[in-house]
Amino acid sequence: MLMYWRELTVAWGESDPFGLVYYPRMLAWVNDTEHDLFRALGYPIDEMIRKDRTTFVMGEIHFRFIGPAAYGDRIRCIMTLAKVGRSTLHWDCKAINVTTGITVNEGRATRVYARINEDGTLGSAAIPDHMRTALLEAGKLSQLGESQEAK
Repeated sequence: MLMYWRELTVAWGESDPFGLVYYPRMLAWVNDTEHDLFRALGYPIDEMIRKDRTTFVMGEIHFRFIGPAAYGDRIRCIMTLAKVGRSTLHWDCKAINVTTGITVNEGRATRVYARINEDGTLGSAAIPDHMRTALLEAGKLSQLGESQEAK
């Protein structure tokens, strides 16, 4: 399945003096990483909202703090697509301190593809086939064609 990561620097105020990362910041790291992924796949979330009146909303989250991350530390936030449902994406998430290799947090997140109704409410919708294909095919080496050994 698809795996995507990005590195970030822990900003002032994202953890306490002991390196305990504030829970909302862990979620922001995952959210920002996922938005980067969608932008890289050609589906920027802000554009989806504006043009298609669709978006991915957080349906469920489970995270646990494991190790420290202090101001200035480099963190690699990794998301692995565990499952694609009709209207859901299920992610396994992990943040690792780049310098020490220690896991900072890990968890799971479920996103729901939603249509924004005229009255501002949301309704779940099927993930479009073109988007599903982009998610499932991202990172595969199929663009290289047949190997020389197969010919």
